Amino acid sequence: MVERTEKGKALITGASAGIGAVYAERLARRGYDLILLARDMERLQALAGRLHDTTGAEVEVVKADLSTREGREIAARKLLEDAAITLFVNNAGMAVEGTLIAADPEKLETMIEVNVTAVMRLAAAARSFAARRGGTIINIASVLALAPEILGGVYSGTKAFVLNLSQSMQVELAASGVRVQAVLPGATRTEIWNRSGGDINQLPAERLMDAEEMVDAALAGLDAGEQITIPSLPEPADFDAFTAARHALGPNLSRKHAAARYKLAESLAR
Repeated sequence: MVERTEKGKALITGASAGIGAVYAERLARRGYDLILLARDMERLQALAGRLHDTTGAEVEVVKADLSTREGREIAARKLLEDAAITLFVNNAGMAVEGTLIAADPEKLETMIEVNVTAVMRLAAAARSFAARRGGTIINIASVLALAPEILGGVYSGTKAFVLNLSQSMQVELAASGVRVQAVLPGATRTEIWNRSGGDINQLPAERLMDAEEMVDAALAGLDAGEQITIPSLPEPADFDAFTAARHALGPNLSRKHAAARYKLAESLAR
C-alpha cells in the first residue's frame, strides 16, 4: 500500500489502457486519488479495483466517448466542478491508418474530434485551475508534431495542434500558478496501432518504446520542470536550438512590405 498524501485527484482521459493506464498507476503510487475516464467501463472498473487494492487510492470511473459532444461535456463538467482535481492528463487520442487520399474521411473527422476538439475543450475546462491559482495540465502530443512528412498529415496535424495549444497555454497561464507540460512521445507500444489498422510489428524494435518507460520519462521531465518533454531525445539542447531558430523567424513573419525576392516580377513587368 502507498502512503496517501494531500495531493488531490488526478483526472486521466483515455485511462483504460496504454499510456493512460500507466499514468493512472504511477500517479496513484505518488499519492493521488484518481478519476479515470474512457469508453470501456469494464476495463476501467478492473483497473480501478486493482489500483485501489495495490495503492489504496480512491478511484472513480467515468464512461465518456470524447468523439461526441455529450462525452466531452461529461469530462469538462468533471474538471470544472470537482475542486479536488489538481492534475489533469489530457491523454485520450486515436490514429487512422493511411494517407489523406487513402484514409476514410469519416474516420479522419472522428480523429479530429478526439485529438483536437476534445483536447481543446478539456484544456479550456481547466480554467478552474487558474481560478484556484494552481494545478498541473499534461497534454499528450507526439514527436510527429515536429515531423509532418513522416506519416499521415492529418494525424501529425492534430498533434501539432496539441503542441501549439500547450505552448500558448504556458504563456497564458504563467502568472496563474498553473503548470502546463506537453509530452511528445515517439512510437510507443500501445493498442493505438491495432485500433488504427496499422501493424506495430512493422516498426524497428529500436524505435519502439514501452509505455511504462515513456510515462516514467515524462514524469521525470515534469519533476524537472520541463515544459516540453521528448522522452527519446538524448540532447535537450537540440530542441532548444529548434525553438531558438523558430523564434528568430519572428521579426520577419509579418512586415509592411513583401520580401525583396518577390518584387522581381514587378521589376520585370516595367
